[in-house]
Amino acid sequence: MSDGIDLATLATGLDEFWSQQVVASANGSLFKVAKGIGEVEWHQHDDQDEVFLVLTGELTVRLRDPEERAVRLKPGQLFVVPQGVQHAPVAVEEASFLIIGRSITSTAEGGKPAWSEGGGAPA
Repeated sequence: MSDGIDLATLATGLDEFWSQQVVASANGSLFKVAKGIGEVEWHQHDDQDEVFLVLTGELTVRLRDPEERAVRLKPGQLFVVPQGVQHAPVAVEEASFLIIGRSITSTAEGGKPAWSEGGGAPA
């Protein structure tokens, strides 16, 4: 059995905003820490749900399902984006979070914004 994982510390240590690091897997799901600031382009995952669990800061998940709405999450709060629903995560200030899903990546079209490469922040 492994030791506990300090998710917030791992997320803070990431080099790029909106990058993800796999920290565990169980029953076919990946558990990934991430940090973000600014917003991600609208995108969807046609084959799976995506779960966000906020660790630090606040994260707003904008949705089009079919009406546009927003779900604001604070530390300790979790939200499931159903498969096929367009969404765009937004963090006004730096936030860290856990993403849970089968094989969700942040590099697909509509994934992390170009300015995030190299750890940058939005202009």
